[in-house]
Formats: sequence, C-alpha cells, structure tokens
Amino acid sequence: MNHHTDPVVTTAQGAVRGLRRGDTAAFLNIPYAAPPRGAGRFAPPRPHEPWDGVRDATAPGPNAPQSERRLGRVDMGPYFGAGWSRGEDYLTVDVRTPAAAGGGLPVMVFVHGGGFVAGSTRSALYDGSAFARDGVVLVTFNYRLGIAGFLDIPGAPANRGLLDAAAALRWVQENIAAFGGDPGNVTLFGQSAGATIVGGLLAAPEAAGLFRRAIVQSGNGLGAFTGEQAARVTGAAAEDLGIEPRSGAFAEISDERLVETAARLGGIDLRTATHRDPLLGLSPFGLVLDTQPAEAVATGLGAGVDLLIGTNTEEGNLYLVPVDAYATSTAEDVDATAARAHPDPARLVETYRKTRPGASHGALRSAVLGDALFGAGSWALADAHAARPRAATYAYEFAWRSRALDGLLGATHAVELPLVFDLAHDPRLNGADALLGPDGPPADLAARMHGAWIRFARSGDPGWEPYDTGRRATMRIGTEWSQADDPRGPERRAWS
Repeated sequence: MNHHTDPVVTTAQGAVRGLRRGDTAAFLNIPYAAPPRGAGRFAPPRPHEPWDGVRDATAPGPNAPQSERRLGRVDMGPYFGAGWSRGEDYLTVDVRTPAAAGGGLPVMVFVHGGGFVAGSTRSALYDGSAFARDGVVLVTFNYRLGIAGFLDIPGAPANRGLLDAAAALRWVQENIAAFGGDPGNVTLFGQSAGATIVGGLLAAPEAAGLFRRAIVQSGNGLGAFTGEQAARVTGAAAEDLGIEPRSGAFAEISDERLVETAARLGGIDLRTATHRDPLLGLSPFGLVLDTQPAEAVATGLGAGVDLLIGTNTEEGNLYLVPVDAYATSTAEDVDATAARAHPDPARLVETYRKTRPGASHGALRSAVLGDALFGAGSWALADAHAARPRAATYAYEFAWRSRALDGLLGATHAVELPLVFDLAHDPRLNGADALLGPDGPPADLAARMHGAWIRFARSGDPGWEPYDTGRRATMRIGTEWSQADDPRGPERRAWS
C-alpha cells in the first residue's frame, strides 16, 4: 500500500498516520495518557508528551499487563485476546472512521470487558470497522487492569482504571473532530466489566459532559465493593507480595509480579457484617465506591444522558457450562448460589422455581447467578435513571441462543457482542466450541442489532418504546424481536 494514500490526522499531541482499508480508515495505538510506569502506575492518568513528526498508527500497540484467561471448553480468545502484549505506553485509543469522513459524525466509545483483569483493544471482537462503514467514528481504548487499575491502595487514588476511561473520554472531546466525529454526540458503551465502568462514569460527577448517551450491556449498577471489602483484597495482595499495603511499596514491584499476584487472589471471602460480595467470588477486582452507581443515579447523577441498558437471557451459563458445572448442578448448588447473593435465599429460589416450572437445577442456578451478577444491578440502574426523566431510558433483553457446547451455551454472557459489532461471520466465533456455536445467528440479526445501536447513538432512540418505571417496556432481541412490559417482573421484584 502506498503510504501517501494513508490518512494523516493531527491531534493535540502530534500527527498520526493511519491505515486505509477500502471505505474505512484505522488509527491504532494513539496515546491518550502518559505511560503508567513506576509510581505512575498508582497515580491518576497524566497527559502524554507531544511528539514531533508523524507517529505511525498502523499497527496494534501494547496493552495492559494481564495474565491469559481461559474459560473451560469455550474459546474466549476473540473476547480476551492473546494476553499481555508488553510495552509501557499502553494507555492508547484505536479510532476507526469512514475513509472519506467529513465531519459531525456520531462517535461511539467502547469499554471492553474482562473481569477488570483482562482484555484490550487488540481483541478480535472489538474491530470497529463495521461502525466506520456505517458512518460512525468508533473509539476503543485500553485502561489499567488488575492491581494497577483497581486495587484500593492507601496513598493512591481509587478506581484508577475508571480514571483512565475518563481521560480517554477527555481525549475524545479534544481530538475526535479531527477524525470527523462530533464531540457533542458521544455514546459511551461497554460490556461486562466495561459496562460496569460505564455505569460508574454515569454516576461520576467528574465525567459529566464527556458523553451524551450510554449503553450498558450486562453490567452491574450494584456491583461496587465497599472500602472494607476492598481492604481485604489489598491486604491479601500485600501479604502475597511480602510488602506493606501502601502505594509506595506497590510502586517498587514489577508488572510481572503484580500480574502473578492478581491471578492468585481468587477465593477471598468478601462478605462483611453489612454487605454481600456483589461479584460472588468471580473477581476480587471491581469498582470501589461508597455509593453504588444505581443509588447515585437515583439522586439525579447522569440524568441528562440517554441510556440503553440490558442483559442476556442466560447470562450465568458462561460460568457453568464451559467448566461442566451446569449439567451436574444440584438443588444444593442452587441454594448455595442464592445464599451468596440474597438476604432471603429460600424466597428467591421459590420465586425462580415458580416462574420457571420444570427448569433443571443447572438452569435455576444459572438464572440466579446471572441475575445476581447482572440482572438485579441492571434493573436497579434502569429504574433509577427512568425515575429522573430528563433523558430517555431504553431496555433490552438478548435472547438468541448459541448452540455451542452441545447446545447448552445459550443466550449467555458476551454472546451479543459479535452482533453489536456486526462480526458474526468471523470464523473464529463460529464452531462447536466457539461463542456463536456451530450454526451461528440468523443472517439478519447482526445487521439489525448493530443498526439499533447506531440508531441510538445518532438520535437517542434505538427503535422501540422507552422504558419507564410504570410499564418497564423491554425489547426482547432474538430470531424474532418482540416488546414486553416488565418481562421478568416477579424475579425483578424478588431482588428489589
């Protein structure tokens, strides 16, 4: 490819040369903050030094230190990526834009998931070319993960990965017009841990004005740890490293050792006299807040931001089916999951047995687990936002079932992402052990869902009835699309 045909854009820090691919252009590995090295790993993000000349933005760059993630028999490689690509200058954005971008295009900024310990812009699932093809400027970014990003350390600011996300949004405000985007029409969207970060930013006064709309895909508006819970994780990390639990001591430790320690921190009991573990032991890392995002939004924070929020019908399957725990689940397993998640587990289980007659123990356990991790916190955030109707609220439930893993994976966590990014045809996502299964979704489902997300980003309306605290209108997205009022009413009420 001739370099002179490749687009050059000037940002506030310097010029970058991207890569033209047909009707779209990609600009990869553009710094939005200084490299987090040494003590800087435990400090707020700082501006990046300017550069002279034209910086090459045609190849992927490094990502946040992380260990490789596996989820049993399902191939989550396209979701987590290939692990850690080393290099300190990893607080970067990737921008995908129409090659002939004029100006004033809607901007969508994606926050990747991965349990606050994994994932990056390099993951195959987050190729935003389909957004650029359809007239959207799509931004993805890396943020600090694990100990550097989310361990609550005396002497360091909390939620540093969330501060990175806010810094990336400030970069977008300052620079996205040069790529053809409208800084006044930014939609922040994320999935899983990324969706929880979006909820956190919706509730963060310092992020006000940085985005106009938000999409929360399988996040948790009630998922933050208390300071007391976080201190237990910090104590365990410091003990594992043989150091004092303070920022100066952590700053001396190499990234390699921090990653190794983070991987050993599972299984800490985070239940306290007043709080259950909102992540049910799945991750010792998450946001650390005195007030849950859903509760902050209920006071009016984020009220001017349009919100699209939803979950998948069988979220919990991803944590059970690939490790062969679904088919072997017992009534005791159902009760144990409910006991970790709810103050009145017997009543909760009774509700689920009533609403799901004939469901297997595995299906009941998955339903309770999925709602503990994503459902309850999403319903609370939707209700909190809709109760302050300065901007619109829309809800969805993604119900298309993947036939992966012998037909059992179903409408599980993360299975909607390839449809949102219009990547369902990618061979890495198709097959007996791949996310979309052996025969993939109906041909038009990805186009339709991707289109609804873009329509919401353009206009604030995805194409169905808004959600309010009376009707709770929710679009069920599957082979057919159908709207229902409060489709999970009895189960939703059992959590509130």
